[in-house]
Amino acid sequence: EKYSVSLMPSFSLTDTTYNNIQDAKILAMGASNFKTLNDLPGAETEVSILIDKIWQGRKLFNEEFTFKNLKKEREKNPFGIVHLATHAQFLAGNANDAYIQLWGEEQLSLDQIQELNWYEEPKVNLLVLSACQTALGDEQAELGFAGLAIKTGVQSALASLFYVSDEGTLALMSEFYYQLKQNPIKAKALQQAQIAMIKGDVTIEDGKLNLAEAGFEFSLPENLNIDSKNLSHPYYWSSFVLIGSPW
Repeated sequence: EKYSVSLMPSFSLTDTTYNNIQDAKILAMGASNFKTLNDLPGAETEVSILIDKIWQGRKLFNEEFTFKNLKKEREKNPFGIVHLATHAQFLAGNANDAYIQLWGEEQLSLDQIQELNWYEEPKVNLLVLSACQTALGDEQAELGFAGLAIKTGVQSALASLFYVSDEGTLALMSEFYYQLKQNPIKAKALQQAQIAMIKGDVTIEDGKLNLAEAGFEFSLPENLNIDSKNLSHPYYWSSFVLIGSPW
């Protein structure tokens, strides 16, 4: 609550140039339905809130969430922010089996991240991996997907350390992007979003997501079936960490 924090794996690999992220556009992609994994009904709502209510950008969902589209859209448009809302898995000692789940049976591996060429100018300023364990790594890949993304040119990455709550992630991400509009320092925006959840200023009540400071109220789809929740417990907000440049 006193300090905004980011993890910098290597100062020499970190781009410390300040770029005002508030003018950047988002490429938001994800999936809510899976063949062998639990569905994420909150993911589509998360992406819709980001693009339709808070920030400017483009959204691609479910069958459009492919490696080909991820690479093509970024090459076609200089999106400064890439947001992926889906499942991910990183098992320590099995880096080759780590993946971010795309549509259907397609998976994004650690090696494939380097093929996305996010280091090319204008580079990706912020990568948000709205999924489980995307900042968890081992000796082969420090800090998991997020650490590798930093190594391949992304300035900052927001990722998780453990299995996260679907509804908690929906709430945190919505508040984070609102705060990013007010605080052009990424680490500060994450801190303020987490504090808002600690104080109970971000809630889900009567089928609505409430962001008290923003004065926003979003009606959630009926198929989410999310009961009213107090999201102040660390389980809902503490998993996500910022890696790379704090600003």
